[in-house]
Amino acid sequence: MIHLKSAYAPISDAITNDIRVEVLARYSPDGSQPEAGEWVFQYTVRITNQGMDTVQLLSRHWIITDALERTREVRGPGVIGEQPMLAPGQSFKYSSWCPLPTASGRMEGSYQMLRADGSLFEVEIAPFVLRSAYTIH
Repeated sequence: MIHLKSAYAPISDAITNDIRVEVLARYSPDGSQPEAGEWVFQYTVRITNQGMDTVQLLSRHWIITDALERTREVRGPGVIGEQPMLAPGQSFKYSSWCPLPTASGRMEGSYQMLRADGSLFEVEIAPFVLRSAYTIH
């Protein structure tokens, strides 16, 4: 993925404690119903262990903000029903989706990770924009 940090990009890239999290988001017109006030966005995440220790993703915390600055938080175990283990140099990639009541918004958050020695740490998911194809900024 491209390393691009912009307040207006549907791409994010962050490295925290040797764990790289890259996200690419796009609008999903097939899943959206703008006439009913629902815009759906798909996002793909790649998590790469750039460190020397095996780690496990335990939980996620998303902060989702719509165009009217209304925020909701989503917390839960793992991602897409999995709590992947990542050996040094290994990546895990998954895709998911997010509905919004507005045509644009943003997401950011963190993952809670576990090292083989039992220590817990947080990994940043840098902010990225959710924007439908018809949004003007």
